[in-house]
Order: sequence, then structure tokens, then C-alpha cells
Amino acid sequence: MSISDRDIRAAVDWMRAADPHTIVTPGKVYRALGKKADCGGCLPVFMDTLKSCDSFEVPANLRGLRRAVEPDTRNKGIRHEGRR
Repeated sequence: MSISDRDIRAAVDWMRAADPHTIVTPGKVYRALGKKADCGGCLPVFMDTLKSCDSFEVPANLRGLRRAVEPDTRNKGIRHEGRR
């Protein structure tokens, strides 16, 4: 059984109604719908639907919290998944 854009929007609206400051993630939406993203093939369409949802936006007090990283030090000396 597939997930429709209507299902996604309803899940986001339900989460926002329960907690207006919650951070909505794809995982939370999948869990709210009782589904799993087995292969991830639907994730790009899923994310496009989330982004177009009016109530998806990040609460104002949680915007811009990422630390700035110097461009020349980004990923320098950091190994990802055991690869260089």
C-alpha cells in the first residue's frame, strides 16, 4: 500500500497540531503513518511533498542553528564509513 501526498500532509498537520515546535522528519512521518521506507526509492518524491506542505516549515526559534565550518577545514582528516 502506497503513501499519498494527502497522507503525508495529514501526518504533518497532525504532528504540528500536537506540538507546533516539533521538528518534522521523514522518519517521524513514516512512523505516524505506520509505514517503513524499505528501499528509499520514494524518498525524493516524499521530500518534495514535505517541502511543499505549508506546515512543514522549521519553527523560527530552531532556524540557523548549524555551526559555520571553515571551507578549508571541512572534512579534513575525517574518515567517513571507514573510507578515505
